[in-house]
Amino acid sequence: MEVSDLLKKVRSLEIKSKRLTNHLFTGEYHTAFRGQGMAFKEVREYQPGDDVRFIDWNVSARMGHTYSKIFEEERELSVYLLIDVSASSLFGTFRQTKKDLITELAAVLAFSAITNNDKVGLIFFSDKVEKYIPAKKGKDHVLYMMREMLTHKPRSADTDITKAIGYLNSVTKHKSIVFILSDFADAGYNQTLKIAARRHDIIGVQVYDRRDKDLPKIGLIQVQDAETGEMILINTNDNLTQYNYHKQYKKIQEEAIQNFRMAGADLIQLATGDDYVKALQEFFTKRA
Repeated sequence: MEVSDLLKKVRSLEIKSKRLTNHLFTGEYHTAFRGQGMAFKEVREYQPGDDVRFIDWNVSARMGHTYSKIFEEERELSVYLLIDVSASSLFGTFRQTKKDLITELAAVLAFSAITNNDKVGLIFFSDKVEKYIPAKKGKDHVLYMMREMLTHKPRSADTDITKAIGYLNSVTKHKSIVFILSDFADAGYNQTLKIAARRHDIIGVQVYDRRDKDLPKIGLIQVQDAETGEMILINTNDNLTQYNYHKQYKKIQEEAIQNFRMAGADLIQLATGDDYVKALQEFFTKRA
């Protein structure tokens, strides 16, 4: 990608993400993800409605009036985006690829985080961790992450969600907000997810394409498995082929729902071309 084209894409993504963040998600994000606790801010004269448990009796006795301790939320959080860059993310038949949808979602979440003075970091994964960007604050940091999202070239086609979650646990010592953006076309990650969810606030964002669900009936076609590279000839008019294809899609979707439910974590499911703005708003509101 030429430098000028990259800068245009980054700028376009920045404008769209900041507009959504500033007008739609600032309040919802802040409410959905609360800080680590409350920190002392100041002492002021008692006002009707103040919690009597927070009366500062020492100051009150010294000043001859009743004073209350005021606390504020310890806001700073670390947000991590675990982004699936395996070959299946390149698939898409309706308006955008799964990778395009993941990139837009990640940019919006990153700007929402820094707008609320939170740190944000990034992990690209396939069947290995391909890149780790530690969590930091600031617009320049998010723009750097966006450039990496647009230009990163995966070194592997396969997927291993277990390795990605395990790596996250090794580099984060404190509770973080973790978004896993993937089609979750993987198995065996349920136990690792459950363990990680005890420490972190984990949200899965499962992206899929309508053609992941059903094949078009167009006769004999040769297809290649994006992750294994295997070439096979299939008859899309065959009812059993259609049934098995749809069954595999349902298995992936239902396993993701079950794995996240058992882990006590949230899951959002989005198709390419969906209104992800509405989906995020509904999710933030539900968590508020």
